[in-house]
Amino acid sequence: MFSLKNKSIELAKELRKDCETLVTGGPLPTTSPEDFLPYFDVVVNGEGEVTLHELIREVEDRGNLSRVKGIWCKENGKIRRTQPREYIRDLDNVPFPSRELFDNEGYQKYYSNRFGYTMTSVMTSRGCPFSCDFCSRPVFGNNLRTRSAENIIDEIETVKKLGYNRIWFADDCFTLDSERLVTICNEMIKRRLGIGWECLSRVDTVNDNMAMKMKQAGCIRIFFGIESGNDTVLAIMRKHATTQQAERAVRAVKRAGIQTGAFFIVGYPGENSTTILDTIRFASSLPLDYLSFTMPYAIPGTPLFDRVSETLTAEEWEEPKSLRLIKHKLLFASPFSERKLKLAISKGMIQHYLRKYLGSKYAWIGKPFEVMTDFVFQQIT
Repeated sequence: MFSLKNKSIELAKELRKDCETLVTGGPLPTTSPEDFLPYFDVVVNGEGEVTLHELIREVEDRGNLSRVKGIWCKENGKIRRTQPREYIRDLDNVPFPSRELFDNEGYQKYYSNRFGYTMTSVMTSRGCPFSCDFCSRPVFGNNLRTRSAENIIDEIETVKKLGYNRIWFADDCFTLDSERLVTICNEMIKRRLGIGWECLSRVDTVNDNMAMKMKQAGCIRIFFGIESGNDTVLAIMRKHATTQQAERAVRAVKRAGIQTGAFFIVGYPGENSTTILDTIRFASSLPLDYLSFTMPYAIPGTPLFDRVSETLTAEEWEEPKSLRLIKHKLLFASPFSERKLKLAISKGMIQHYLRKYLGSKYAWIGKPFEVMTDFVFQQIT
């Protein structure tokens, strides 16, 4: 992933002395294989299940790696790319993850101690038909491929047997196909799973009826990538959604008794101080249970990266070693200073919590804070 490049290379260097063949894959190696081939022998391009299976057979048989579709490899000191690998069309044919090989007890203990429940992830679809400016989809592409409801619930039943009591649906957008979503929910209800779940959603795919059905099927929390509280900025981001749709979706989910979370970006290229304040004001006005602000991160392979690539100040985000309340970092030259954007994030979170816990008393304490910090934010560089 974007934030794991240097760690992966460090690990490869350590493993090289004991391993004959080192393989890497995922979003960043697929986008920039040349950055990894000095340290790895093979880069898997795109989806890896079938490719890795064939690759292992060729390695074990001392065969010809160039026969394997969907890889970059080194051959006689030269980098070679083989024929592209087709996407897996029928996802029901992909076996379930071998979760029994993992330290499930360790994962469950960690989650239980920190959150009071145990959770693992399930993916029910691949691909996203939208083209958000900041989003990279090199592995699964932009065509939506889905699993059948029966296949999904079969996997959830194996998860439940391992002792997990909550599912994180890791799809780019679990709610894209409303008919499919209803079918999945009905199958959950039919089998009486008794397991909670969370998912990612777009604001233009959820309404009151859908939210009620999801609640009935065990949905506990829905996260929305709202990203901005200004419609002009949303257009720059290519979100194809509006603030009105966002507010309508969040309130529909709350009416259904489902917790809501949302993600916002501040300081996006094309923004000004006024649009950032619009985002903070909008985000803190929503009845959210969870709220996150980040700075924009330019991931290779995205239109955002292409626009700022000439002004990058660091090639990847790494968590700061020092103790910091706000661990975000500005990775490219921007009209906004990192200090100003961190002030915006702090201000947004404080306003969110003041509204959440003060309720009707917000006007007495929260509003003066909002007005004062609006002025300070406008003045700071």
